[in-house]
Amino acid sequence: MALIADRWAKAGQLSHGTLVATVMSNLGLERYLHSRGLKLLRTAVGDRYVVEAMRAGGYNLGGEQSGHVVMTDHVTTGDGLIAGLQFLAAMVETGKPASELCQVFAACPQKLTNVRYRKGAAPLQAQSVQAAIRDGESRLSGQGRLLIRKSGTEPLVRIMGECDDPVLLDQVLANIESEVVRFA
Repeated sequence: MALIADRWAKAGQLSHGTLVATVMSNLGLERYLHSRGLKLLRTAVGDRYVVEAMRAGGYNLGGEQSGHVVMTDHVTTGDGLIAGLQFLAAMVETGKPASELCQVFAACPQKLTNVRYRKGAAPLQAQSVQAAIRDGESRLSGQGRLLIRKSGTEPLVRIMGECDDPVLLDQVLANIESEVVRFA
């Protein structure tokens, strides 16, 4: 997505200078786009939310970290063949090998932990969990970010964090996880 966004922006084809991606997209992507004068609009997880935001805002490029890439100038849903053709076009235009083109930005260290909770529990509403999340956000301020959410399909709390300092990230995530585990 970063490669296509950058190419399209240089060609004047990236609508509103914006890439639409989910909250799970790596902080490194956001930093890269910002360094290029581009924006990242984050949506809820799911390509349907990406497409909804693209339609609502008139954006033409979006996707998910999982690999779904939506280019509404060509198709209305994620299409691996179109994304592959865009990648091959970049190889032809630049003369660079795929291995080099895949290294567009430095990903921020990211960790995701899933914690199962017992039926009827509401761990994200607990004061202790909320306090651990606030503490983590404070400790990561300026260095990373947290995304804590309930799974939409099973009784899990998904604890995702990104931080330039992997030791700090581990500490913050362990603290939050230890509070959520109390509801297992």
